[in-house]
Amino acid sequence: MTKITKKAKSLVGKVDREKFYDLNEAIKLLKDASKGTNFDETIEIAMNLGVDTKHADQQVRGIVSLPNGTGKTVRVAVFAKDEKAEEAKAAGADIVGAEDLVEKIQKGNIDFDRCIATPDMMGLVGRVARVLGPKGMMPNPKLGSVTPNVKKAVEDAKGGSLEFRAEKAGVVHARVGKASFSEKQLVENVAAFVEAIKRAKPTGSKGTYINKVSLSSTMGPGLKIDFDSIQAA
Repeated sequence: MTKITKKAKSLVGKVDREKFYDLNEAIKLLKDASKGTNFDETIEIAMNLGVDTKHADQQVRGIVSLPNGTGKTVRVAVFAKDEKAEEAKAAGADIVGAEDLVEKIQKGNIDFDRCIATPDMMGLVGRVARVLGPKGMMPNPKLGSVTPNVKKAVEDAKGGSLEFRAEKAGVVHARVGKASFSEKQLVENVAAFVEAIKRAKPTGSKGTYINKVSLSSTMGPGLKIDFDSIQAA
């Protein structure tokens, strides 16, 4: 069990739940609170959006390459054969297969974080759509995970590209780095993620699109962020 440091506990008591923190100030507070923990805490962003995901024209989904990566080692599986399979392996894919990969997934062995497929493999991938879909891992041409260019797709996935998707309540969660990142790296990642959410605004969204943005660390408190300070980053 991870112990919460005295510094983190004291910060929780000092946090003003009504205050909208400047982005730089919030990151400094979260980094400071993480000092002394026995692991590198993850910094996460949560955005409350003015969308109703029950409607097809209010879906928010996409992919963004964070300039400084996520700090997490991403395991990538690729559905490919022959030359494309070799290309995927050379690019650093952790698992590459076809029928054998389908069989593995059907048995519940999903030891990867991202799934990529070449277009000719989609008939095969369809057999495990019911498994991959609910986990948000189903390859999708709009997200660049169904592509003949598996080399780029694997490199992007390994390099910090991040898929996002609004949940039922219109909330998007994502990791934007580690506490060990510099303040500058975290600010750049947050700004890049928010910009991607803005670009993904669906046609059916009316009124205020981004209602609230907050940041938190694994063991730290959630801090509401002043949106203008993100815009200025």
